[in-house]
Amino acid sequence: MTAAEITDRKRWIALYVLCVGMLMIVLDATIVNVALPSIQEELGFSQASLAWVVNAYLIAFGGLLLLAGRLGDLISRRGIFLAGLAVFSAASLLCGLAQSQEVLVGARFVQGVGGAMASAVILGMIVTMFPEPREQAKAIGVYAFVASAGASVGLLAGGVITEAINWHWIFFVNIPIGIATALLAIRLLENDKGIGFGEGADVLGAVLITASLMLLVYTIVKPAAEQGWDSDRTLALGALSLALLAAFVAREATARNSLIPLRIFRSRNVSGANVIQALLVAGMYGMFFLGALYLERILHYSPLQIGLAFLPATIIMGTLSIRYTERLAMRFGAKTTLIPGLVLIMAGLVLFTQTPVDGDYVRDVMPAMILIGAGVGTSFPALMTISMSGATQSDAGLASGLVNTTLQVGGALGLAVLATLSATRTENLRDAGESAAAALNGGYHLAYLIGAGLVLATIAVAVAVLQQERKPESADAPQPELAGAEPACAEA
Repeated sequence: MTAAEITDRKRWIALYVLCVGMLMIVLDATIVNVALPSIQEELGFSQASLAWVVNAYLIAFGGLLLLAGRLGDLISRRGIFLAGLAVFSAASLLCGLAQSQEVLVGARFVQGVGGAMASAVILGMIVTMFPEPREQAKAIGVYAFVASAGASVGLLAGGVITEAINWHWIFFVNIPIGIATALLAIRLLENDKGIGFGEGADVLGAVLITASLMLLVYTIVKPAAEQGWDSDRTLALGALSLALLAAFVAREATARNSLIPLRIFRSRNVSGANVIQALLVAGMYGMFFLGALYLERILHYSPLQIGLAFLPATIIMGTLSIRYTERLAMRFGAKTTLIPGLVLIMAGLVLFTQTPVDGDYVRDVMPAMILIGAGVGTSFPALMTISMSGATQSDAGLASGLVNTTLQVGGALGLAVLATLSATRTENLRDAGESAAAALNGGYHLAYLIGAGLVLATIAVAVAVLQQERKPESADAPQPELAGAEPACAEA
């Protein structure tokens, strides 16, 4: 092999190493959900306190993604990734060894910190490793498959591990994976050096954005979910989170050495793509989480059967993301590839609204899974390509952290809203005399319908906001930059 071939092979192996690290972190969001009943029984959690096993992770993870991504630009993306793996793996060990509620919840918070540090910089490293458009589109397709299909893989893995061994091992398996990923990353990833802090660290900006995002996630997963969106506590905490965000924007607009340059939001494609991501993930949570509840509570599937039920969608996502979406994006453009994928997701969610109480998997569930899998496999890689279209070498980590932040906050917000509206609908149907199963199913149907409406909104944003790309001359020709997507991070 020539030196160029060796370097190219090393890049692709490095990509797979990064994606294994990402998969380990993404899995953790859903793999724990399957084991919650076992955790509750062994450690004596109440139903209310059990939610903190999930919430402690989400608050730390969602609150630190943006800051971690920017720190990767300033210090070292490779360094932040490796530090995140170390923190995540050590916290996983504590989670697995936990014999009390306090230790488990505290370790889950630390695990969220490590997960945010590692995952926030991965997409930024990918776009800098693969600057050529065709290779970048293919690499992002691999990453998008891991990021989007990880939730369904987590359901399957959680069911297998919990039933075969016990809940402690859903955390223990992270340790060898984390160590192996770190050792390979040290060998394969370039030891990059960040742009530095210039005139000093913007500590106030870091505190404001982290406090705002953590408080926002907490508001969504705790008071909003338990007391309602119109409760005094929800409104007060939500207002405080927005006030902190406004203070952060004001700080960054006037600071001589801003932590997060606001110029990244000037690109219509970058800003529009992140809005689409937030709405899309919010809508899709109706399928991933409430769909899983339909399989469990209505069709009485076991955790392992639920994981297997999502397998067709996962396989289709992987096949399209890794083999075909890059070719479509190169031939027709990312925006043109994105919109049909969104239509397929919306159609799948609408089809889910027809699932009956006595549903049959092949007849009633699989067709919707196939549509959604095809839609995600087509749209997510194209969407992430657009999201990173304005990133430069100096702030690819920030753009990567922003992508992950919109995914996490959009998902948390969507799940809270859809679960609340679904529960309200179920209560109303029960009061009207419906059976317990029919009332539950009616609530799920409303959630699917609202999810489809959110996806319809993403189509409207894509058509109205995303700028048209220049049509490639041929499928094999090097592709130009997205038209109108001026480098969002370039100096104004």
